[in-house]
Amino acid sequence: MSTPSKSLSTVYDPRSVEKRIYAMWENGGYFQPRADIGKGAYSIVMPPPNVTGVLHLGHALDSTLQDIAIRYRRLAGYSTLWVPGTDHAGIATQARVEQSLKQEEGKTRHDLGRENFVERVWTWKQEYGGTITQQIRALGASCDWSRERFTMDPGLSKAVREVFVTLYEEGLIYRGNRIINWCPRCSTALSDIEVEHEEEKGILFHVRYPLVDGSGALTIATTRPETMFADVAVAVHPADERYQAYIGKELRLPLSERTIPVIADEYVDPEFGTGCLKITPAHDPNDFEVGARHGLPMLQCINSDGKLTDLAGAFAGLSREEARLAVANALAEQGFLVEREEHDHAVGHCERCGTVVEPFLSDQWFVKMEALAQPALERARAGELTFVPGRFGRIFEQWLENVRDWCISRQLWWGHRIPAWYCDECGAITVSRDDVTCCSTCQSTRVRQDEDVLDTWFSSALWPFSTMGWPDNTADLERFYPTSTLVTGYDILFFWVARMVFMGVHFTGTMPFQTVVLHGLVRDAKGQKMSKSKGNGVDPMDVIEKYGADALRFTLATNTSPGNDQRFVWEKVEGSRNFINKIWNASRFVLMNLGDDFAPQALRVLELDLADQWILDRLQATIAEVSEHLNVYDFGEAARAMYDFAWDDFCDWYIEFAKIGLYGEDEQRKRSVQNVLYTVLTQLLTLLHPYIPFVTEEIWQALPKTSGALVAAQWPEPSTNWENADAVRKMSLVMDAIRAVRNVRAELQLAPSKSVSMRIECDTDRDKALFEQVRDMIQRFCHADDLVITVGGTAPVQSATQVVTGARIHIPLAGLIDMDAERERLRKEEKRLVSEVERLEKKLANAGFIAKAPADVVAAEREKLADYAAKLVAVRDRITSLAE
Repeated sequence: MSTPSKSLSTVYDPRSVEKRIYAMWENGGYFQPRADIGKGAYSIVMPPPNVTGVLHLGHALDSTLQDIAIRYRRLAGYSTLWVPGTDHAGIATQARVEQSLKQEEGKTRHDLGRENFVERVWTWKQEYGGTITQQIRALGASCDWSRERFTMDPGLSKAVREVFVTLYEEGLIYRGNRIINWCPRCSTALSDIEVEHEEEKGILFHVRYPLVDGSGALTIATTRPETMFADVAVAVHPADERYQAYIGKELRLPLSERTIPVIADEYVDPEFGTGCLKITPAHDPNDFEVGARHGLPMLQCINSDGKLTDLAGAFAGLSREEARLAVANALAEQGFLVEREEHDHAVGHCERCGTVVEPFLSDQWFVKMEALAQPALERARAGELTFVPGRFGRIFEQWLENVRDWCISRQLWWGHRIPAWYCDECGAITVSRDDVTCCSTCQSTRVRQDEDVLDTWFSSALWPFSTMGWPDNTADLERFYPTSTLVTGYDILFFWVARMVFMGVHFTGTMPFQTVVLHGLVRDAKGQKMSKSKGNGVDPMDVIEKYGADALRFTLATNTSPGNDQRFVWEKVEGSRNFINKIWNASRFVLMNLGDDFAPQALRVLELDLADQWILDRLQATIAEVSEHLNVYDFGEAARAMYDFAWDDFCDWYIEFAKIGLYGEDEQRKRSVQNVLYTVLTQLLTLLHPYIPFVTEEIWQALPKTSGALVAAQWPEPSTNWENADAVRKMSLVMDAIRAVRNVRAELQLAPSKSVSMRIECDTDRDKALFEQVRDMIQRFCHADDLVITVGGTAPVQSATQVVTGARIHIPLAGLIDMDAERERLRKEEKRLVSEVERLEKKLANAGFIAKAPADVVAAEREKLADYAAKLVAVRDRITSLAE
């Protein structure tokens, strides 16, 4: 046997391969768009990771799926562009740097001052932004790094100012005193979708508000008695007959000297609580709307730090939680508290730090959403945007239908500073694309820029077109925008996807992408969300260090299904590593059997035997199936199709059949088998490349006569020339027969070297003719020294029988095994299985176990019971077949 000019090592070591291969790709310019491609452009922008630390498994999944999409389109003949980048992530990054500053130096940002603190954040960005981009490379992402972007790059900052000023000039950005979500810990406003609502157990306090005229009282129900000092009215529904006589009367506010009116408003739900609602416009968004309708004052009794103001009298200075209990106790002591009722309700928390959010009346900048949402909604309904899976399309539309004005100002130092300047002379506001040195109204130089920065989602909403050079007319914008596909997690559908859509429609006149592919979260093995606090997080770099990037990628890709979460299980990574090793070993076998003088030749039908024809048919079917799945972004199903073909059809079956020709005396047959092996392997490597790019590229470089790099090769097209249903039918018979005999050999614990006699009893003459055609293959791989093929007949006495399509296979047991010993072994196995079945039946009949055990544990026990029951049936059948 000749040795190939370039061989593969006996064991695949990803650590010695991955960095070298990636450097070859990047330095060779393979990730940059090619101009000479006929299928047109295909582009993706990377959801920019935050520069707050390091990547997690969710980023690894996101990167893997995008890379599969881009590598597939690159191989399929598109001019592909994948734009990488990172996000400044305002509040999250500032919080991390402030925490680091406090821990390491005992200082706050105020000790440094704005300019020095921002400089410190830029240093953080350089360190962690660089770490993140190296980790993205380690994952194998084929991004065009020459086009890397950061949301605070000069070009992107220019786009942000252009959008802000344009929206302001169009009357769609305004500054107003409105209720916003406020985080007392982060000391900044939050948008609605930066608030996470969690169900919590609380108390509904029923409080008496006496009428000033002494004729009685109204009882209200509230979960927040500490806000009552800012009450300005009690509202009832105008159609609620219980309270018609009270409308217009005055109430005395408990624990206060103030009086407040009873008003009528249709917002009130007569069925909730007592049907009387205290109105606190400065501390509840719905109350704010009621107060605005009725011209009520806006009083605040809670400060930005979450503590009560002087308006609360003796309770001033207490935190919200402290005041709630103290006020309730005071109400009880003075006879105003009617009852306390347990009450489950949703409480908003800051998405970043977990602090309970305070509805807060504040001067902020807002975007009017209706004018932006409506055109985007109309285009989505017209079918200009495709969601995978489709169910998210309706969710997306519902959000746009019910969207509120967007609070875009943040009380932070890190981010895009709002381009608005205030004049200290005349009070005018100047909004400008360029920095302002004098007032546009009175020309005074006593101007100061707004201290606030923009919500980080404001700049990332422009990402698809700002990264392409907008507002300038660039070649990239012309060629690659709108982008083709957005791949991201469903958890930022509203944070990011919706905002990119309405910004894209408004400023470019088109959807920013054609398809949105939404994947789920990566959870731990028990289905729990990964988090630092739980200690169940997994660092993708640890997985890569132990198993290689390809194993991590293949695990994440095979476990994904559109829009659904997946569980990360280490055993699955090991399974992926084993699959990669299987491909590696199969490739080594092919290389060892090609030889130095091998030159690929066109396959000729007349030189192909049955196994050749079968594997080529299966290859065409696999190419078609994988392409079909990838075209609709069903990454998991495409991976499963490749896995089944590679592991079962090619490695376990065809390579074994190929040895007959490779090791035979017929040189023409040997060359034919070599060509089939080479053809199947090269096309299989191309199919697998988007999923496991490193190992496939390494193998490709070792193959003879493969020019260039696999990353820039050509995706295979299925050919009808190699479709052969007859070969598939015949090979199915062969493989069924071999499997059946192997099962018998395994049950009988026969040594591989032990030959058997076989009798195949066919149903028809046609079946007999088919088995006769494949007699040699069956006899060889079943290790049968004697094979009789008949039509009809009876089974030999004391034989093992297996049923296959069109026939029954009998293996006489005389002389193969000690019949008495086998019967004894089977009886012992029967007894063991009966015991296991009874134990599990008893366990699953226990109502307490079913009620308390987790669902996955119960399901696993049921699977065990079914497995033991099936084995018991099989053992009893064997006992019957061996009866004396």
